[in-house]
Amino acid sequence: MTVPHTGRALADAAPVPYWLDRPERPDPLAPLTGAQTADLLVIGGGYGGLWAALEAKRAEPDRDVLLVDAGTCGWAASGRNGGFCAASLTHGLANGVDRFPGEIGELERLGRANLDAIAATVAEFDIDCDFERTGELAVAVEPYQLDGLAADAELARRYGHRVRLLDTDEVRAEVNSPTYLGGMVDADRVAMVDPAKLAWGLRRACLDLGVRVHEHTRVTGLRADGPALLASTVGGPGNAPGSVRARRVVLTTNAFPPLLRRLRAYVVPVYDHVLMTEPLSPAQRDAIGWRNRQGLADTGNQFHYYRITRDGRILFGGYDAVYHYGNRVAPKLEQNPATFTTLAQHFFTTFPQLADVRFSHRWGGVIDTCTRFCPFYGTAFGGRLAYAAGYTGLGVGATRFSARVLLDLLAGGDTPLTRLDLVRRKPLPFPPEPVRAVGINLTRRSMARADAHEGRRDLWLRTLDRLGLGFDS
Repeated sequence: MTVPHTGRALADAAPVPYWLDRPERPDPLAPLTGAQTADLLVIGGGYGGLWAALEAKRAEPDRDVLLVDAGTCGWAASGRNGGFCAASLTHGLANGVDRFPGEIGELERLGRANLDAIAATVAEFDIDCDFERTGELAVAVEPYQLDGLAADAELARRYGHRVRLLDTDEVRAEVNSPTYLGGMVDADRVAMVDPAKLAWGLRRACLDLGVRVHEHTRVTGLRADGPALLASTVGGPGNAPGSVRARRVVLTTNAFPPLLRRLRAYVVPVYDHVLMTEPLSPAQRDAIGWRNRQGLADTGNQFHYYRITRDGRILFGGYDAVYHYGNRVAPKLEQNPATFTTLAQHFFTTFPQLADVRFSHRWGGVIDTCTRFCPFYGTAFGGRLAYAAGYTGLGVGATRFSARVLLDLLAGGDTPLTRLDLVRRKPLPFPPEPVRAVGINLTRRSMARADAHEGRRDLWLRTLDRLGLGFDS
């Protein structure tokens, strides 16, 4: 049912990511021109590339590290997400148990250490990104979801998580929504961050350590050049040509069309959309509570995630995961009026006491997903290039871990990280078009049907479960 004031609430929302639409955004760095050389070339200035450049330079201060990005650092997924920085490396514990049962305990330990290391780096480099270890609150909005929360809590406790189940009164005392029937608090394995400020802070840390960074520089091709790799580039207003000859390359372009043909079968770009409210008044804040500032998510197949910002806005996103035929990625796909209307309706259903709130920003961004929902890794050009992709929406934290993996892979050594099944195994590939689009859209319809019928998974979803295939954002 359409909420009568949805159109009014969206009327003045700016069609740009809130996080990137602020005066503290740093000035862009000059594009690369001419022929350059480097010990390590990092392609992609999101979290994955920034962490790889930073960790490489910290390990070897004399190493010549050069990073390029087709836009500016953090302009894509790293500056558009909800800011949930999770300890999980496997898109949640249950997914990790299903796919890596023999090493999930070690992956959980590594994930917790990774989150601690992110916190330490933020402090060491004085990165002002509103890092708060708030934890996360998962909420049930349908009766059948309560059993799922209880099962999740039992599994989490088995692996040492400090979780607590909440009944209806308890969960509404945390955050006041008439839709909440119960909840589960995970106290310390999720931090909230300002995602763009984290990217900008990592960029500044890289520059301070001597990493050379060139923005508005697109890599158009890679080829072997003796013992090195040669990257062809174009950049700047006139698309001036350039090149980088590097001994080693880290590739972190994620959802965007890959420079390696082999990656096309494994990565699907899906669009996620987000709303941001104007700052809430004190009375509006009192009406919803939310004093502990946890990240929130409901537990349907098509789920929402939401959080409160430092200045008292609510970010509300998720639900739809929109795939465009042929792995299409384009700026105009970031705006989807139908999805924004749906999100606004769901927001006011969740918080009817905020009926007079308006949205200040609406935006979308592309996520790289794969059939196992968590990152995969590999090398090319005889081990001179290493890549990671497939984060499926939990890359804020996992990208730092992946940077460590990629540097180990490039070093060619046998390390505890490179021995992990998570690193050695690939996900199952997606089929080619048109089967890819048919399968993804059928999966989306089946997931929506399951949400409408007490979570019951139909034959299609059960078949995907048996095959170890999936689609998510």
